Amino acid sequence: MKNKLTTVPTPTIWSQLNADSQSSLLARPAQQENLQLQQQVADIIASVRVGGDTALASYTEKFDGVSSRTITLDATLAESLSSDVITAIDLAYENIRCFHALQQPKNLTTETSQGVVCELKFTPFDAVGLYIPGGTAVLPSTVLMLGVLAQLAGCRERILVTPPNKLGALSPAVAYAAMKCGVTRVVLAGGAQAIAALAFGTETIPAVDKIFGPGNSFVTAAKQQVSQLINGPAIDLPAGPSELLVIADETAEPAFVAADLLSQAEHGADSQVICLSPSLTLLKAIQLQLEQQLQALPRQNIAQQALAKSSLIVTTDLAEAIAISQRYAPEHLSLQIASNKQKAALAQLTNAGSIFVGHYTPESGGDYATGTNHVLPTYGFARNYSSLGLLDFYRRYTVQSMSPKGLANLGQTIMTLAELEQLDAHARAVAVRLNSQRFELDTSASLEGTNND
Repeated sequence: MKNKLTTVPTPTIWSQLNADSQSSLLARPAQQENLQLQQQVADIIASVRVGGDTALASYTEKFDGVSSRTITLDATLAESLSSDVITAIDLAYENIRCFHALQQPKNLTTETSQGVVCELKFTPFDAVGLYIPGGTAVLPSTVLMLGVLAQLAGCRERILVTPPNKLGALSPAVAYAAMKCGVTRVVLAGGAQAIAALAFGTETIPAVDKIFGPGNSFVTAAKQQVSQLINGPAIDLPAGPSELLVIADETAEPAFVAADLLSQAEHGADSQVICLSPSLTLLKAIQLQLEQQLQALPRQNIAQQALAKSSLIVTTDLAEAIAISQRYAPEHLSLQIASNKQKAALAQLTNAGSIFVGHYTPESGGDYATGTNHVLPTYGFARNYSSLGLLDFYRRYTVQSMSPKGLANLGQTIMTLAELEQLDAHARAVAVRLNSQRFELDTSASLEGTNND
């Protein structure tokens, strides 16, 4: 199905494949989730939990070749940034803040029955950990995607952890973005060891309530493991290798589609991109564009590895393309079809982390500056997880209060249900109140107050 002479996929006709071949074509690249990795991560977590800063420094030295350290943010860290970069970060910050500020939760109060008041309240997490991947790229955009939300929510402690660069320093762009977001502490450490430090705290790093941010297989495994421990932190969502699915029709521009596919393929060798179209002619043109544009990419080798696990698929019609997309549930979905078809298609496309509509909406817009969040569920989790939003930085809880009149009105209902479930103490907790002298006195006082009114 793939041209063996090139890493660029060749068009494959979906209807000519059997069920197994169709599933294989949509299979994600296998993630490194073997027992050996899980044990390695568990060992790192255990070491940092006991050894604190010393263990964290040891692992950072081992994996990054430099020491971990906590740094203080100040303007000198961003002195080398050009005015163009500062302006770009400032505008992206404002757009992200604008969109997410609209998501502020509101406390609710209602009287469900006479004398029975129920409330829903929201409170921000006190301390959050913001994981910013390092590796092959500098990612101030992820600082904004996490930091702006923590700032809007009002989380008191916002701890940013990120691998140090080869010089053991923090990227000026990451430093500037962190200052914009009011990050309270920066720790130069990455990987499973940084997740463990956030989860349990060290001598210099306080433990957090929730950990946010994407990462490699070690980071993902560490987040999952610490979240399952007693008193461990919550985590955001399954955010792994990047992926993009494009649905395109005959109105699409082959160069645009190819550029979008490559923009995600260059993220990592384990990324995956797919293009679905009823037009074989378009897909052949996209294939040619991929071959041409690939040659100009500095990260060509990474993109080639991702393309080797990617697909160009010929569908019978647009409806079949939509059905395949719903089945795949992509992290990013690009809809490059005729404008008069977009509304109907959008109504059916619900399984996606974020959707990009129209020929002039590159996926990279959402990665950086449109205002939506780029921390998204991957690996098919878009079926049951949402894109990161402001509410993820809050926890909600309920409050209820009952007046004597409220208990009188609702008491028998509570007792009936408790007795049905044979939970006698539950029923007695109501009966003991209804039969008390205090209840009689308070009920009388309440009625007198009503009559006086």
